[in-house]
Amino acid sequence: MDWPHDPDGELGSEGRRKYGHAVLAKKVDEETDFPLSRDAYVEQYGDHPVRLDDERVVSVADIFEGVDTEEFEDFVEFHKAVGRAMRANGYWFYEGSEA
Repeated sequence: MDWPHDPDGELGSEGRRKYGHAVLAKKVDEETDFPLSRDAYVEQYGDHPVRLDDERVVSVADIFEGVDTEEFEDFVEFHKAVGRAMRANGYWFYEGSEA
């Protein structure tokens, strides 16, 4: 897929230092973006790449297909909903994520 920017560059995963959920979270300003609409987030960032591991990159839209919450009241709610969707759809590759 052609990405709007390099998934490993400063706009993506900051030179491969950030993966998965961290890439999604850094697109949100905890102080000013809430409440946050799921659809507005996907409209703005849907075509952006998210590196899941050293071999796999998917789009924000791919991950958010599994997010069932329509609006997030705060950063914690955003994290929980995105984390659930990532685990349920095979996008979470961290040891201990099943615990």
